[in-house]
Amino acid sequence: MHDSAQVTNLLRAWSNGDQAALERLTERVYSELRRMARRHLKNERRGNSLQATALVHEVYLRLVDIGNVDWRGRAQFFAMASQMMRRILVDAARAKGARKRGSRAIHVTLEATAVVTAEPDRGLVALDDALTAFSEIAARQAQVVELRYFGGLTEAEIASVLAISARTVRRDWEFARLWLARELAHSSAPRA
Repeated sequence: MHDSAQVTNLLRAWSNGDQAALERLTERVYSELRRMARRHLKNERRGNSLQATALVHEVYLRLVDIGNVDWRGRAQFFAMASQMMRRILVDAARAKGARKRGSRAIHVTLEATAVVTAEPDRGLVALDDALTAFSEIAARQAQVVELRYFGGLTEAEIASVLAISARTVRRDWEFARLWLARELAHSSAPRA
């Protein structure tokens, strides 16, 4: 809790223009960002040129360029970092031609762990497409998936970021898992 308050104070100081606060913040959150990056990269193909350190550095460069963010706390910061990591990986997968359809079905699970698929890049793109479609009909529930699945945030942290109860987070997670599992099963079925 003490660390969370320190991170929040550093975020606020940074958003008020204190560049020294950014350096102290980076030292304090770097190892957590690397753990988050490893979660994101867990099922990337072997030989993938993007490593956890490079992913963290890319996120850092994007965060430095962001202006006018009203940082409310640690959870919000990690949620934004996670969204950036997801976007970087999805963009890389799309750039590699991951959208080409093969004859094999894609299997994606929505457990609290990483994507499980025969072709991780295709699975990541399929999950991103489904999550994007889901966000159009259930934006808050899609945010819960983003924060829990990609960001690794706890129910309490998600509740804090979204200003909802932990019980609502659990309900949103269950609803989202069911919807996305159905959507992914439908989209990966062989086409006639």
